[in-house]
Amino acid sequence: MLSRVANSIYWMNRYMERVENYTRFVGVNFNLALDLPPDIDEQWEPLLIATADHYLFYKYYEKPTKEDVIHFMTFDKRNPNSILSCLYQARENARTVREAISKEMWESINAFYLRMKGTSPDDFRNMDHMQSYFVDIRKNCHLFHGVVDSSITRNEAWHFGRLGRYVERADKCSRFLDVKYFTLEQDSSTSGTTLDLMLWMAVLKSVSAYNMYRQTHRALTPMNIVAFLILDKLFPRSIAYSVRQAELSLYAIAGSIPERGHTNLAERAVSKLRSQLEFTDVDDVFKQGLHQFLDTFQVSNNEIDTSIFDLYFGLETEEAHHKLEDITMGQWMK
Repeated sequence: MLSRVANSIYWMNRYMERVENYTRFVGVNFNLALDLPPDIDEQWEPLLIATADHYLFYKYYEKPTKEDVIHFMTFDKRNPNSILSCLYQARENARTVREAISKEMWESINAFYLRMKGTSPDDFRNMDHMQSYFVDIRKNCHLFHGVVDSSITRNEAWHFGRLGRYVERADKCSRFLDVKYFTLEQDSSTSGTTLDLMLWMAVLKSVSAYNMYRQTHRALTPMNIVAFLILDKLFPRSIAYSVRQAELSLYAIAGSIPERGHTNLAERAVSKLRSQLEFTDVDDVFKQGLHQFLDTFQVSNNEIDTSIFDLYFGLETEEAHHKLEDITMGQWMK
């Protein structure tokens, strides 16, 4: 498989996963807005900090109001991580490799983008409308992933797409947990209170984990929730599960399995991270500090992405990709 094709498939899936997860980030605060006591103000800045988008946000906006944060994370073309920008990039990557993907994949992502592009931010005047809109985005992402899983041969292309999907998912799951940290960063007195529990419940609901969590744990405690979202090996949105699935696809691309040992730096990086998670106990997470643990994980996850790029995509592919991205983004901005 050509590096250019592999790179496009990898990033198409990363962008689609990012679209879904940015929708879920907004869901964190929507869930909180419904549950918070009337004397507690809604907080939207934690979303920007947890996603590392706050520097760019303050370049264009003065205050992190609900309307501005939602617009910045959803429709703003100046934000390369907004839902609309990511969906555009996913569609562009799909368009350049149409010969390597199924017709159904292209139709799914193209129809999704055109429907999203035709939506005006002015259409959202109440929370109920916005919530239903974000639910619809998630359903379209699920449709896309379902089409991928049901229409693509389990070859290198499928594994590159799956690799991108789970590398992105692991990163965003860690940032969901960080939203909770930044929300209460300045007020340690809320630990263990009803408000604290509401925040944890909002995180669970926003990653569609509440029902599965209740099937495995009786009590809603921070320790159990962190263990479920970070260390659970069976829940498909947990960090441990995502890293394991990324590891399996990375080895499959090289025609090997983890049990035989790594053959390159990318495999070594992902196996090392998977092993660390496998032998980590939830007590270790809290001893280190949840935020510090997640920060360390995000660095390691980014190193995996860098190793994958160095191994399979190469410098020339990156330059060509960014040139194409600059040109198409410039045309799109017009």
